[in-house]
Amino acid sequence: MGDTDRKLFVLDTNILLHEPFAIYSFQEHDVVIPMTVLEELDRIKDSKRDVARDARVAIRALEDIFRDATPDEISEGITFSTDMDATGTISILADFELQETVKAFADKAGDNRILNGVLYLQNKRAPREVVLVTKDINMRLRAKGAGVRFVEDYRTDQLIDDVQYLTKGFQQCEGEFWSNVDDVKSYSYEGKAFHTLSREPFEPTFINQYVIDQESDFAARVEKMEPDTITVRDLSRERMMNRKAWDISPKNIYQGMAMDALLDPDIDLVILTGAAGSGKTLLAMATALEQTIERGMFDKIIVTRNTPDIGESIGFLPGTEEEKMLPWLAAVTDTLEALHKNDHCTEGSMKYICEKANIQFKSINFMRGRSIQNAFVLLDECQNLTASQIKTIITRCGEGTKIVCSGNLAQIDSHYLTPVTSGLTYMVERFKNFEGSANIHLNGVVRSRLAEFAEENL
Repeated sequence: MGDTDRKLFVLDTNILLHEPFAIYSFQEHDVVIPMTVLEELDRIKDSKRDVARDARVAIRALEDIFRDATPDEISEGITFSTDMDATGTISILADFELQETVKAFADKAGDNRILNGVLYLQNKRAPREVVLVTKDINMRLRAKGAGVRFVEDYRTDQLIDDVQYLTKGFQQCEGEFWSNVDDVKSYSYEGKAFHTLSREPFEPTFINQYVIDQESDFAARVEKMEPDTITVRDLSRERMMNRKAWDISPKNIYQGMAMDALLDPDIDLVILTGAAGSGKTLLAMATALEQTIERGMFDKIIVTRNTPDIGESIGFLPGTEEEKMLPWLAAVTDTLEALHKNDHCTEGSMKYICEKANIQFKSINFMRGRSIQNAFVLLDECQNLTASQIKTIITRCGEGTKIVCSGNLAQIDSHYLTPVTSGLTYMVERFKNFEGSANIHLNGVVRSRLAEFAEENL
């Protein structure tokens, strides 16, 4: 099965659920799919879980490769494609035929069979490296305990190694901004002030990144980037802090930057990250109402989020699609209540506003295939989405649509995602050089002193 330079990768089921086309990431090496993995994919594809679709896609990808292969070729391994550069092979291991040598999982016969298969290949294929690839941390630990020499996580979709390196969307200069600037060219255009500065002190910098300092009133946003210079638009901290949207004003400079991006008609995508209580949903809803009702920029507001897998689809809840979605969108209805708490009749105000702004609550599962025009789309709780799910929604957005994606990477509910593999992280990294998007990390909890203390100390 080839020379000893090529590695043998044994893929666990969760790899194909996380990335159905993962098999193509190993084309210069040999890939082995244990029969147990096919068995588990078969069980999942007929379930009501979120990952059933991914299981079906993975099965179809394998079927495309093995369609014309004989049983002997399948067990020996066939090349990935007719491409001469693809030297690797892919095979299926009948792991249920092997003698059981390890019982690492007392209650998981499938995982034991996969480990047995890896140990069998490790002995049979020595001195070649046999690598078990799994996203299950416990499986990695037990595999090492059972004697598997090489165990890895699957990271080809991971753009950064640590979420602390994720771009925050703004730069905070030490001291007073202008005291650190030697050479500047300033000019005005259409009533706005611009400054062209040397790029080097700002590296790494991205388009639409905000620049603030600690001591003065200075605040700006990167408008243009050249190899040696950047041009920033002067925004003024005081002006940003005094802006209003639906009678809401920023409580800190981070909210000020977020509101500036949310109200800017030239920015089509705004990504808001930050702790619980930092004001992500409140700012998004306030600016959505302001621009839809007061300014008439959008025809409707669409609010959507992932419905976490709780063993049932949303079909088990009574009512229309919008009524079914309400339990998951309580955060948004709470926000609407907060925005109108001082009205004479809060419930009447909310009903009137929902009709006037044409607020629609949609399930993410029904967004595929749609084309959304002239709408303000709020995609809440993005940290629980994969990159492909986020792509599905962003590619729905047509002319005149603005989309706001908000989420907190510390509150991931999905079993298959971590902060570094979340679609929210992926999106922040992918869009950081796109001139039609802005990303702001909201520091500070403004919900209450209780929420702030809990965020910092629990």
